[in-house]
Amino acid sequence: MDTNSVSPLPPMEEAMDRVSEKSPPGTPNGIEMPPPPDEKRYEEDPDNAWNCCSWCEYLLIVILSTILLVGVLVLTLFWVMFYRDGFAWSESPKQQFNLHPILMIAGFVTLSGFSILIYRLCRCVKHIYVKLIHMFFHAVAIPCIALGFLSVFDSHEALQKVNFYSLHSWLGLVTMGMFVLQFVIGFFSFLVMLCCENKTYSCRSAMVPIHASLGLANFWLAIATSVTGLIEKERETANETGVSSENKLVEHYITSAIGITLIFIGIIVTFAVRRSNAPASAKVYVTERI
Repeated sequence: MDTNSVSPLPPMEEAMDRVSEKSPPGTPNGIEMPPPPDEKRYEEDPDNAWNCCSWCEYLLIVILSTILLVGVLVLTLFWVMFYRDGFAWSESPKQQFNLHPILMIAGFVTLSGFSILIYRLCRCVKHIYVKLIHMFFHAVAIPCIALGFLSVFDSHEALQKVNFYSLHSWLGLVTMGMFVLQFVIGFFSFLVMLCCENKTYSCRSAMVPIHASLGLANFWLAIATSVTGLIEKERETANETGVSSENKLVEHYITSAIGITLIFIGIIVTFAVRRSNAPASAKVYVTERI
């Protein structure tokens, strides 16, 4: 064979170079596909980096909200124990009613408030763990709410009082219904649907703002229900006999302090959720910086 003849087939390296020059970067058809859900969807953004003031604001929100959420429960417990004669079950209907404010504030305000703040502010662990903690706090709130509802219902039945006759009662019913609906939708949308993560990503993304808005509305509805309950209880106890005017005045101050604390809790939770530079709205998670 003549050594000067040209081979009909180009060398392998030359053929690969020609293919790489002709093929565009990215996918084979030249269309850029979005990253799968398990990859980072956020890019490094220097404008989004936190400064000292942002971290001070973050710590202030965490510390202040923790003090208020725990403090309102402790203050309610103090009010019930020292001015409402403590707790009981069916053997004492009046004392059985005292379980209602404690359990409802514990479930709807304290536990739900921590659940909202943890999901919004906690970015030191993986996002799936934050979801599980968020669901755990709401799950613990369910038996508190159920026992609180049963205690007031049984107390009214034993004292022959009419149920669902006031604004407080109907607001509480709406709040419980919305809470259950939110829990069921959140459980199936953000945990069960993770079994098909890639296929359900668009659906879950569309559900996030709806779930967050309804959750915050439900939290404010719980606060409004608690405040109307305090007003209703104060009106009932205003004509009680056998209680000194001094004790009534102190009890009035305590219930007013509980109501004001509830309003402050609603404000600070709303501020934490809607703040533009909160960790959840940052383009880079804290765990991605470390």
